[in-house]
Amino acid sequence: MIIASTLQKSFGPQTLFDDVSFLINKGERIGLVGKNGTGKSTLFKMIMGEEKQDSGTLSTPKGYKIGALDQHIHFTQPTVIDECIEALPTEKQWDHYKAEIILSGLGFSEQDFQKDPTTFSGGFQVRINLCKALLADPNMLLLDEPTNYLDILSLRWLKDYLNKWPGEMMLITHDRDFMDQVTTHTLGLHRRQARKVSGGTIKFYELIIQEEETYEQTRKNLENKRKEMQSLVDRFRAKASKATMAQSRLKMMEKMGTMEKLDTEKNLGFRFNHLPCPGKIIMTIKNLSFSYDGKPKNNIFSDLSFSIGRKDRIAIIGANGKGKSTLLNCMAEELTPTSGSITKHPSGCLGHFGQTNIDRLEPMNKVLDEILRSNPKLSLQAAHSICGAMMFEGDFSKKKISVLSGGERSRVLLGKIISHPTNLLLLDEPTHHLDVESIEALIEELNDYAGALVIVTHSELILKALAKNLIIFHQGRAEYFHGGYEDFLEKVGWEGEPTVEKKVKSKINKKEARKLRALERQKVQASQ
Repeated sequence: MIIASTLQKSFGPQTLFDDVSFLINKGERIGLVGKNGTGKSTLFKMIMGEEKQDSGTLSTPKGYKIGALDQHIHFTQPTVIDECIEALPTEKQWDHYKAEIILSGLGFSEQDFQKDPTTFSGGFQVRINLCKALLADPNMLLLDEPTNYLDILSLRWLKDYLNKWPGEMMLITHDRDFMDQVTTHTLGLHRRQARKVSGGTIKFYELIIQEEETYEQTRKNLENKRKEMQSLVDRFRAKASKATMAQSRLKMMEKMGTMEKLDTEKNLGFRFNHLPCPGKIIMTIKNLSFSYDGKPKNNIFSDLSFSIGRKDRIAIIGANGKGKSTLLNCMAEELTPTSGSITKHPSGCLGHFGQTNIDRLEPMNKVLDEILRSNPKLSLQAAHSICGAMMFEGDFSKKKISVLSGGERSRVLLGKIISHPTNLLLLDEPTHHLDVESIEALIEELNDYAGALVIVTHSELILKALAKNLIIFHQGRAEYFHGGYEDFLEKVGWEGEPTVEKKVKSKINKKEARKLRALERQKVQASQ
């Protein structure tokens, strides 16, 4: 159990928390939500004792153990298995099997267990830290973005593991579908306050929108009442016989007080610039193979054939390191296939969001400069408009790329794509680093996009919302699958999992996402 009472926390002029209070009861699993910069990670640090609140109290029962996913990489043991075993409570360090189960679930092979943990990629090193956090057997588990760097198989395993977690848990993730499936409550940080609700994120955001609509209507009613009374005072003030009445009205106005207008919160909002294509097929891939050394025996994929229609929605799925990004880069003409052919329609125009493209942004350029650089024909006014749509309004468009967060850089890259017309989008994990609201805005726009889409993603929410056909990297090969993600789960399934998944309605489907976005727009309009 954790009790937070009247917490206040500021960094310089920025106030994160103002009189925040909440209670986490035994057995509750909490999804912590809020826009980037609202203090989610800071709250985790305060609970861990790594950050001190300015005022207020945070209390836990005596002997209550809190464990967390460490974002910093520091290994002391010679092998992966030894590093993880060290995280077990002293009395349980004989239980190597538990460590092996978790490591396997997170995508490590038996051969990996004996390797030096420092030799793995950054993503897999984070997975080692995640394994250590799960092994520590705390009363409460704090997980800050545990889904980062996990592929779809590891995400599905982690989801199942956390649903069996016996203690308390707090989770930060931009994967709202994942959050809703492993939590019992939602704790939201909004306008420097905290609100806890039983249930998922949709319920929380609907409550916030309703409350703010009520507040705004009450504020307008009060404002109109004050105007009416002020009008009476102005009329009566000059007449001696009415002076007492005017004074009475003034006193009433003082007692009424005022209600401040709520600041309008910025959300991602844009339209992809579509270029119509006269052909039914935008791209044809025939007998495509690729290896980095040019040797067929080392092919990442072989003899892959499919075509992309002008309105197709294709998702590329599979475990990390199997070739998904490589295939997308071949289609974007950034890599040359070992064999086979890629034929693009003469009117085909690509928009490519690649994992390495973010690193190609010029660090010393301003956001506005990067948008203009992507399309020299763009007017300054149009470039400013794109910056605004990407939440870089006014002076924010002058921020240098070097000081931007990962999420901000992702928005810049999206802005570069919408700055010129396209009819085929090639997107490699475009939601990585984006906050929940931005992800939902992107999903909605991709649904409405008039061209074709090929997307690499590990998000089952996105797969269920967008994908009509799949390219699957599994069982040592890549193959085209006619049907959506749920069809794949029912008819084929992932290796090691049952071939039939119980059909559970996603807590956030397309209809619900649109409803939420509509409510948000109503709120913005009401506040203007």
